[in-house]
Amino acid sequence: MSIEVLQFPTYQPAMRIVTDITRSFPAIVTTTFDNQYLSGTIVRLYIPLYFGMQQINQLSGTITVINPTQFSIDINSTDFDLFFVPAPLLGQLPPGAQTQYAQVVPVGEISSMLEAATVNVLPYPLRYPRS
Repeated sequence: MSIEVLQFPTYQPAMRIVTDITRSFPAIVTTTFDNQYLSGTIVRLYIPLYFGMQQINQLSGTITVINPTQFSIDINSTDFDLFFVPAPLLGQLPPGAQTQYAQVVPVGEISSMLEAATVNVLPYPLRYPRS
């Protein structure tokens, strides 16, 4: 199973694939490429079993953007299990296991902010070329 992720989707903010989550407070989440999120967005994390850190699976929190691919989330993951990306090609998944990626999905935003819901991404600005 594979997931196609559009770097510049029509509907934003969009789901992004997670490559790292720190054990800290706040937790720092890293995505595969520019997530285009705004500070104050509320996101939910979906972490498949084979990625570890099951304690954070399906938790939601408010984020603060650090850089284009990282944000902090107001979740204390200090005592959680380690997060890691399994390597199916190296035999780290059981035979027949489906490959599912760790994901972060925006689910709302702080109502006093209400910025992401009012941003129209069409047509894309020149910094986001269509492919």
